[in-house]
Amino acid sequence: MWDKVAKCLEGYPERLAVAKILIKNGLCIRNGNVYCDEIMIPTLRISRAANVDRRTVTQTVKMIQQDPELNVIFKSIRPAGTSLREIARNLNLGVVEITVVDARAPGILAQSALLLAEKNISIRQAIVDDPELTPEPKLTLIAEKKIPGELIPQLLKVKGVSKVSVY
Repeated sequence: MWDKVAKCLEGYPERLAVAKILIKNGLCIRNGNVYCDEIMIPTLRISRAANVDRRTVTQTVKMIQQDPELNVIFKSIRPAGTSLREIARNLNLGVVEITVVDARAPGILAQSALLLAEKNISIRQAIVDDPELTPEPKLTLIAEKKIPGELIPQLLKVKGVSKVSVY
């Protein structure tokens, strides 16, 4: 998806910055406006987040709507939902953050989840960063209880895992 967006907005770095903000936050474009699900987001707010002026946001929205490939992407995108990543500690949930060698390698999520399941630890949420949007994508598993330290060496043995952090 990101390759298509980058190609269509090639030569417009500020518009690309706007598109990145839209994708990162799951914001869609309908009828010339930007929405987070059903809530309209003012162009001023987007311009501040992308560090561009409001006209750039307006021109980006127009350009996206005029391009059939981009329009299909941006009219249907939605936010992924509430992330427990930042509040897990406050809720006494366990968090394991896994950095991978290649985020496109299959089986990392499955093997990591299996290791937790074998310890009878239920996963409340799994968050996988998109390798096209994040320079160092991570897999974050949020569990119903603290992750025992003995799982770290086992997680490091999962093919493709380079680093494991538990908090």
